[in-house]
Amino acid sequence: MHELAASPTASATALAQAVRAGSVSALELTDAAIARIEALDGPINAVVVRDFDRARGQARQVDLAVALGADLPLAGVPMTVKECFNIAGLPTTFGLEIARDYRPTEDAAAVRRLKAAGAVILGKTNVAAGLADYQVDNPIYGRTRNPHDLARSCGGSSGGSAAALAAGMVPLELGGDAGGSIRIPASFCGVHGHLSSFPLISLEGHGPPGGGVIVGRAWAAAGPMARTAEDLALALKVLSGPEGRDAAAYRLDLPPPRHATLSGYRVFVLTGHPTATVDDEIVGAIDALAAELEKAGTSVSRESPLLPSLADSHALVEKFAWTYRTGMNPDAPEPKGTVKDYYDCLIAQEMLRRRWDDFFKAFDVVIAPCYATPAFPQFADHDPWPGLNRTLRIDGADVAFAPQTAWPLIAGMPHLPATAAPIGRTRDGLPIGAQFIGPFLEDLTTIAFAGQIATAFGLTAEIAAAGR
Repeated sequence: MHELAASPTASATALAQAVRAGSVSALELTDAAIARIEALDGPINAVVVRDFDRARGQARQVDLAVALGADLPLAGVPMTVKECFNIAGLPTTFGLEIARDYRPTEDAAAVRRLKAAGAVILGKTNVAAGLADYQVDNPIYGRTRNPHDLARSCGGSSGGSAAALAAGMVPLELGGDAGGSIRIPASFCGVHGHLSSFPLISLEGHGPPGGGVIVGRAWAAAGPMARTAEDLALALKVLSGPEGRDAAAYRLDLPPPRHATLSGYRVFVLTGHPTATVDDEIVGAIDALAAELEKAGTSVSRESPLLPSLADSHALVEKFAWTYRTGMNPDAPEPKGTVKDYYDCLIAQEMLRRRWDDFFKAFDVVIAPCYATPAFPQFADHDPWPGLNRTLRIDGADVAFAPQTAWPLIAGMPHLPATAAPIGRTRDGLPIGAQFIGPFLEDLTTIAFAGQIATAFGLTAEIAAAGR
């Protein structure tokens, strides 16, 4: 077997280059990834929908295309996708019993783009029930565990995606996020993940017909997950661009990264929030990173009158949620959200986005926690709308679970791009991640910043013990 095929740490970029050069075949990479999944996934339970026979057929087609001269950016890269993205003939359930038998007949737009670029889709990874939790457990596929510690959460809702990456099963994943569903799993599992600027990647085929597109305009975005920032950029360029009626006129031209070296960045460090808390070890890791950045010549600030009100931003999150939850439910108690309430939310969201536009004239990147804690012990409950009765143990105190959504929603509510990256380890050896938030549509800036940090300070993803 070729050494790249056998390596659980090989990047998607390196694998695609090797396939294009003819030094390894797509089929060889596919067989090796399948073997890793079959060997490692039992106790982890990440790749819950397997499509290995068709994957081998895709790999043969890629090898033929390369032999005929095709220059495919993801040539032969074996990967999996989050369960909520449609693949023709495979289940899309969101982990919900009501959707157990749903089988789409077409691929999601993002999946089509990946296949057209030469990626080989091995199957689907597990999700939180209803995509609504920071751990992965559902009545269809069961529980997914963190490869770094099987007793702990892998994050959610794209937890199966992060676990597959952290265990070395695949080098690349397609996830989805708004309230942390990419960034929290990435931080819990010690890998990279990117919440894209919200219109950048089509959500056509994200779940039941029409549902993902309609809801996603306000509430969700797709994004790549990988073990390197370089792979995030490679996948983002494949995935991004207009689809459907938009493609008749619109073209995408992403701005390049704002700076080529760390010394050029103007960084804002954010480790306090008026409605959420954060573990001291995460604060310590961010402070240590900020100190290293200052040594490298980066401009680092912690206060600015331009910073939008985090309290107002999270109050808007809660009003959006109340308006949607009560307005869509005829049995909801009074008072109920109205069309005017929803319209008021949209206006307030636009004003928030404009304040962030002004902020990013003075700064390039915000460094903030992805979540309040590193990977927490799995909860026993299976509540599809969790958090009302949960607590987290943070610095020796019990803290309410629900308010901690504020951390990922700093970026999610104003639709900003945010790249999650590993920045250290806890005393117990668990990964610590941070999110790098950037200006709208400047996704390549936050990804490049993550890559430059990894190169400068050696803060890279590591294969978990369960994958070694």
